[in-house]
Amino acid sequence: MNPVYDFTTKVALVTGAKGGMGLATAEAFARSGAAVILGDVDESAVQEAARKLTSAGYKAVGMACDVSDEAQAAALVERAVSEFGRLDFAYNNAGIQAPPTDAADETAEEFDKVQAVNLRGIWACMKHELKQMRSQGSGAIVNCSSLGGLVGLPERAAYHASKHGVIGLTKSAALEYAPRGVRINAICPRVIETPMVADMLKTQKAAMDEFLKQQPIGRLGTAEEMAQTVLWLCSPGASFVVGVALPVDGGFTAH
Repeated sequence: MNPVYDFTTKVALVTGAKGGMGLATAEAFARSGAAVILGDVDESAVQEAARKLTSAGYKAVGMACDVSDEAQAAALVERAVSEFGRLDFAYNNAGIQAPPTDAADETAEEFDKVQAVNLRGIWACMKHELKQMRSQGSGAIVNCSSLGGLVGLPERAAYHASKHGVIGLTKSAALEYAPRGVRINAICPRVIETPMVADMLKTQKAAMDEFLKQQPIGRLGTAEEMAQTVLWLCSPGASFVVGVALPVDGGFTAH
């Protein structure tokens, strides 16, 4: 049984919210009573996700947002505040994969594309979330890193560089903002059942089979499990948790 949180009067922002971990987290925030703004580069999908939440009686707004564009990240935060009056929680989840590539063959274009979304995108979102939370004197931010932010894997240099960078951003900003009433942490999921991973299962079956062999818990994680981790990190139950990069990986890093 999952814990029940009362986030009535609170406002949450989630990026990469059209599906997977982002949508599961937006739904979990909504069920807890929070008003939620959902951002995603896929405007029609994120609007539909928000519409389903409002149809179910929740407070939600969907908005197109390409996090690699700082102006769009700023506009998402501004929309949250204009619609709901404040911003209490943020889950910076938007990210992309990179195809497995020999490090000697990686193109600058592919490297820059991955960093623009996975690293600069989180930097841009966090920057503007912090401006609002700084003025309030309160808030909680969870950034989505990855197991790839804690370890390395062959042929994943660009992706892992971006996810290691997210942890550096998180720790530095957490130290700066903890005295101001804002807690910042990161989660590091391993392989989670999401649409992005479904594509990997189809195109990289051998790699995925190997992942599962190394998974102590013997299965993939679920988007809902990641959502519950995010809500806990935003809740009073995690009030003394600051600047962590929390593995949510079924025991993989315990090897």
